[in-house]
Amino acid sequence: MTTRILCAIALLASGLLLLGLAGPAAAQQPGQGAPMAVTVVTLQPQTITLTTTLPGRVAASAEAEVRPQVNGIILDRLFKEGAHVDAGDPLYEIDPATYKAAVAQARAAVQQAQVQYDNAVTEAQRLNELQSRKVASQQALDNAQATRDAAAAAMQVAEAQLSQAQIDLDRTTIRARLSGEIGLSQTSPGALVTASQADPLAVIRKLDPVYVDVTQSAADLLRWRRGQSAEVAADADKQVELILADGSTFDHKGTLTAAEPHVDPQTGVVTLRMEFANPDQLLLPGMYVQVKMPTVAAHDIFLAPMEAVVRDRRGRPVAWVVNKDNVVEERQLTVLQDHGNDWVVSQGLEPGDRMVVAGFQKTAPGATVKPEDLQAAAAPAADGSAPAAAAPAQ
Repeated sequence: MTTRILCAIALLASGLLLLGLAGPAAAQQPGQGAPMAVTVVTLQPQTITLTTTLPGRVAASAEAEVRPQVNGIILDRLFKEGAHVDAGDPLYEIDPATYKAAVAQARAAVQQAQVQYDNAVTEAQRLNELQSRKVASQQALDNAQATRDAAAAAMQVAEAQLSQAQIDLDRTTIRARLSGEIGLSQTSPGALVTASQADPLAVIRKLDPVYVDVTQSAADLLRWRRGQSAEVAADADKQVELILADGSTFDHKGTLTAAEPHVDPQTGVVTLRMEFANPDQLLLPGMYVQVKMPTVAAHDIFLAPMEAVVRDRRGRPVAWVVNKDNVVEERQLTVLQDHGNDWVVSQGLEPGDRMVVAGFQKTAPGATVKPEDLQAAAAPAADGSAPAAAAPAQ
């Protein structure tokens, strides 16, 4: 009895061992029936513009700080905070009483100088007539003419003082010097302000268009200005895209307008300035953004769907490709950067390669498969008909 039990155990162990050996062989050969279906995309080389993403800040295209040019007490604020103002609009009213008195005084001085000048002219004419009849001396005539000229100069001084007094009076109404959006008022009626004070009363910013200042390494800038810059100018898209803080893309594209002709010795970067239209005033000064800027036009590259590219154990990007015999091959790729929902691949693919994008769990490298083009597989769903069922394995 014991011998029979031992023999049964030995036979069972042998069967399990044979089954274990047959398992890997069966996995390597995908079955005796029809090949498993996988979804593929056919790739062809393209030419696209490579980009680099740079951090930046939004800045107003123009900015003016409102400051008083005369001393006095603020009587009234004449604008709505946060509203749009045009150049010349009144913003603040300063008490004008002192400056009105100064204008009146200067006007009286002009009248006084005018009277003195008229008398001097009359005296000079009289002495000129007397001297022509040899009644008055030449010295008396010279003195009269000098007095006339001095009176004329005094009258000009009085007129200039009147003009200055009138300017000071006009400056009691503080006006906008720039069209744009005005911020919060930093003063209130009753406050004493002084001419050219350090703290502005308010700030006006022009928000359409706006600038975006970004930093770029000096090495990248050199590539722009040397041999590759000609290629960029010829083939690449010169417009730049803006990515907002929430990850969305700004509706309007911008252009590179200027570069700071100075490299920061601490960081080795150069500041670049982009200009963007901002009709809806979505971009505000100080806002953090990212700019996708074109660097070079890449030729003969492939756009591989992101879902088709994985990483191997060494972290290298790989993809599965169906060859002409419908056998799955694993390809190691050289990825340059992302491009929307695709990877930009420079090496590892050939024109016409069929890359697997779905059905990975059904097969493995070396297996024979039934490739179905992604567009053809999606066509039945697009026209409303049901997709064809795959043939069952025999």
